[in-house]
Amino acid sequence: MSDRYDEFDDQDLDEPADAESLLRRAVDVVATAKPMPLSSSVLISREDVLDLLDGALDALPEELRKARWLLREREDFMAEQRREADALMEDVKAQAERMVSRTELVRQAKATAQRILEEAEESARRMRHEAEDYCDQKLAGMEIVLNRVLKTVEAGREKLQPSLDDPDAPNQLEEIQTEDDAFFDQDQL
Repeated sequence: MSDRYDEFDDQDLDEPADAESLLRRAVDVVATAKPMPLSSSVLISREDVLDLLDGALDALPEELRKARWLLREREDFMAEQRREADALMEDVKAQAERMVSRTELVRQAKATAQRILEEAEESARRMRHEAEDYCDQKLAGMEIVLNRVLKTVEAGREKLQPSLDDPDAPNQLEEIQTEDDAFFDQDQL
């Protein structure tokens, strides 16, 4: 048995060795084996190497199980991360659609507001023209009435004019009033 192998036997015997460390010990035993005198062959303890290799084979299934479990955990973690990423992408897409929709709603609202404003301005122009036409009609009617009143006043003043030149004017005024009896509507009463 080699001195180097004895060193491995003294190390943490209570702690279970993993397959890799056992295989490294076996490689080390073979690599450090003392050569046989006058030969290129080395002398190793078959029993010691077989014990190391058996220990490695015994440790492999547990390590493989742990490795498979870690791979499964990793795959589960990656799948969960993919699901979260997909959900996040869906949320982002939905938010983008809402933002586009809001933008479209704002654009439509602005267009509707502009249309309503234009209709209101047109209605105000139409009402202003109608009001101006109405006022013009009323003023034209009042002008006609006032022209008639003005003509009546002028006619009355003309009848009064000769009496102002004549010294007997008060008598003529009474005569005018009695001749025309109804010069003004109030006189008929």
